[in-house]
Amino acid sequence: MARTEYLIGEAFTNLRRNALVVTGAVLAVFVSLALAFAARVVQRVVEVNTLQWQEGTHVIVFLQPDGTQESQLALLETVQGWDEVEEAWYVTKLEAYEEFRVMFAGQPALLDEIDASILPPSIRIKLDDLDQHTVVRDQLIGNPAVKEIVTAAAAIEQISTTSRVLNTLFLGLSIVLGVSSVILIANTIRMAIYARREEIEIMKLVGASNWFIRIPYLLEGLMEGMVGALLAVLAVWFGHSALRPLSESIALVNLSVDNAFLMRWGVIILAFGAAAGVLGSGLGLRRFLRV
Repeated sequence: MARTEYLIGEAFTNLRRNALVVTGAVLAVFVSLALAFAARVVQRVVEVNTLQWQEGTHVIVFLQPDGTQESQLALLETVQGWDEVEEAWYVTKLEAYEEFRVMFAGQPALLDEIDASILPPSIRIKLDDLDQHTVVRDQLIGNPAVKEIVTAAAAIEQISTTSRVLNTLFLGLSIVLGVSSVILIANTIRMAIYARREEIEIMKLVGASNWFIRIPYLLEGLMEGMVGALLAVLAVWFGHSALRPLSESIALVNLSVDNAFLMRWGVIILAFGAAAGVLGSGLGLRRFLRV
């Protein structure tokens, strides 16, 4: 017990003696892992929203408002018979208006400006394969009952492209800053060893093993990595909690990520922080205390 208390106490002593450099190392770990965690959360948000599109309406066919319901229902029957279509259904003006009211419930000023008469009826189409949206669109183009065709594929592709760019940027910065944090931790350990070189020589002379001398420095690096990682997890978690209420006012985008996902990746980020700290310590110790 006394041995363990001594080793932990030595680690905290090293942290206090090099507080400024330790703070820099912790901040480097924090920023790099916060960017990595944020990139994963953004990717998850995109996955959730893309999945909602992929499992819902893929093509919306807005119909001519002055067309007859008979012609519109005839077109619906035709669409339902296509091989590419899994399901198709008709949405009246009134149903479209009710849907509009639900989607924009948080914007009463906009609701006051819109009434059911100006919203066109539509046919909603769910495809067997999202890649077939162009085939369906081409078959609908030129039909006199059709006013406009909107497909989800373009929106999904734009969202996915934006997500890939952001993830590449975030992860690239994370790698650069992660390497910087490991180097900073290594330098912190080297400074601590250099400052206590005389004590270390005395400990060797009285029979202390290299591992007994190493452990406080490994614990120091571990603490730096864990603190930086914990700050990163808390920052992303609180940031997500602040953005979650926006999902209620943004009808077409879900910014919410389930807590199980955040918890799972929070643990992974903490593990990465610990690994970065131990790796930095190992690099710092490599030139010293060799067996």
